[in-house]
Amino acid sequence: MHWDLSATVFLEFWKRRRAVLTYDWDLIDWEDEEEELRPQFEAKYSQVERVNPITGKPEPFQPFPDKLSRLMVSVSGIFFMISLVLTAVFAVVVYRLVAMEQFASFQWYFIKKYWQFATSGTGVCINFMIIMSLNVVYEKVAYLLTDLDLLDVLESTTNFLTDGDWKRLLQNWWSRRKIKKGGQLLEHKISLPQWEKDWNLQPMNLHGLMDEYLEMVLQFGFTTIFVAAFPLAPLLALLNNIIEIRLDAYKFVTQWRRPMPARATDIGIWYGILEGIGVLAVITNAFVIAITSDYIPRFVYAYKYGPCVDQGYRQENYTFNRCLKGYVNSSLSIFDLSELGMGYSGYCRYRDYRAPPWSSSPYEFTLQFWHVLAARLAFIIVFEHLVFGIKSFIAYLIPDMPKDLCDRMRREKYLVQEMMYEAELEHLQRERKKNGKQYHHEWP
Repeated sequence: MHWDLSATVFLEFWKRRRAVLTYDWDLIDWEDEEEELRPQFEAKYSQVERVNPITGKPEPFQPFPDKLSRLMVSVSGIFFMISLVLTAVFAVVVYRLVAMEQFASFQWYFIKKYWQFATSGTGVCINFMIIMSLNVVYEKVAYLLTDLDLLDVLESTTNFLTDGDWKRLLQNWWSRRKIKKGGQLLEHKISLPQWEKDWNLQPMNLHGLMDEYLEMVLQFGFTTIFVAAFPLAPLLALLNNIIEIRLDAYKFVTQWRRPMPARATDIGIWYGILEGIGVLAVITNAFVIAITSDYIPRFVYAYKYGPCVDQGYRQENYTFNRCLKGYVNSSLSIFDLSELGMGYSGYCRYRDYRAPPWSSSPYEFTLQFWHVLAARLAFIIVFEHLVFGIKSFIAYLIPDMPKDLCDRMRREKYLVQEMMYEAELEHLQRERKKNGKQYHHEWP
């Protein structure tokens, strides 16, 4: 739960930092200008025009049926890629289950001894091949759906898997090598100006900071959504970011051309995505804790089925460990091996809440299973509401703008009003002097 709250604190303090940066760059009252039309869009829809209600000038217009059809094709492509990813994930899970059994009974002693390593290693190799195959499939889909804006999301999602920074390093090295080799052929070496050296660098990608934002958002999602499964994820993310900052600085300064500056008051839709991830993290962690944790089944057993049920819960006769006596036996069900039809006899125990084979309804869920399931669902609901309540309270306590910044903005507003007052007062005095009247620091 503390990581979900930490995500809220992080986002709230980012809003404060954003307010400071917006003020320092004098963008408090700045509004984003209307986006310029792409030349491809303008050429395609130049025959259909409509008058812009703001500018009053005709501009290319895309009819709604055309926009709807392109949107449906784009969404279909996105869901197709998502279905491929989910299918691949499910296939890998099935493979690991099958391979685990096969490697554990393999004829080679080495593989049989290290069956877990063999299963994980082959699973990683299959994951890598699937990722590369999906990249190829995505390129084919993107080619068929050229010029559809929503595909930019898919492209950014897959670009982080095949980051081309190493290609830029090689290209820059090769460009410098050719320039240096060409300069040595001249009789007099000419020192190139800095702007020409910068021109020989690689241009920034078409999406600008899209990939950088996407990388950080994905990392934020992994460290918040799956923190219950891997608590060291935030620490590893911090170490990664410390190194990533220096690598990005080196990349922007030495490998890329200077990008064109663009004004912005915030990070745009990415902040909404971060907030959505924070909400999803609460729900995911609630389910992970409720389903994977053994505390809820223990709690249900102690209060409903344990030896302390009929003894009351007074402090002098109640200890949680003593009330868990027999818990392991109650959490294991019985299976009749003769039902396998392979010549086995006897019984084996497995973890579940099912009726024994000699009961009237063999292998059906017992009442204890439904009690545990109800307790888990209740825990999810209580946990989510509690965390959401605390998150809202923290967001309320932390103001979006620091107090000193609010004071400075109020001070500036006051000074502007005073300057306007003095200017108006001076203007009135000049007017009254022309008319032979005096005016002394008061409104007429």
